[in-house]
Amino acid sequence: MGLSVYDLTIRGRKIKRVILEHPGASAMLAIDKDQKVLLVKQHRFPHGYLLEIPAGTLEKGERAKTCAIRELQEETGYKAKKMEHFLTYLPSVGYSAEKIHCFLATGLEKVSTQQLDTDEIMSVIKIDLKRVIKMIKAGKIKDSKTICAVLTYAAKKKLY
Repeated sequence: MGLSVYDLTIRGRKIKRVILEHPGASAMLAIDKDQKVLLVKQHRFPHGYLLEIPAGTLEKGERAKTCAIRELQEETGYKAKKMEHFLTYLPSVGYSAEKIHCFLATGLEKVSTQQLDTDEIMSVIKIDLKRVIKMIKAGKIKDSKTICAVLTYAAKKKLY
């Protein structure tokens, strides 16, 4: 990751853009057989603890689905029998090149404990999908990848 400065000409106008180069990330909407969503309560400076779906940055040359499988197990200790891509979005247009690839993880099985990086401070929480939607509507969940993934999934399933 780093900053790049671009000098562009768009419609005959010369402009300068500073962009945060980012390799992208995968985020997993992990839903168990009881329609409970696996969330992590993670410390996110400067905002404190936030509820969000598990996610992680792609490693150099890594495919988004491979990242999703790896990060789900590292952050939650769960593996998914099925990992299906359903959304890619741009969280910070205008100043970042980041793309977030969202996956639906189902057929969950607890296989290990969390394998967190030294700077990750998080715990795993399961919350009913309909309650998660209510928490988003009430402004209690503020993380963009969680909001985008949950509401896109819910809209496709006609849950609200």
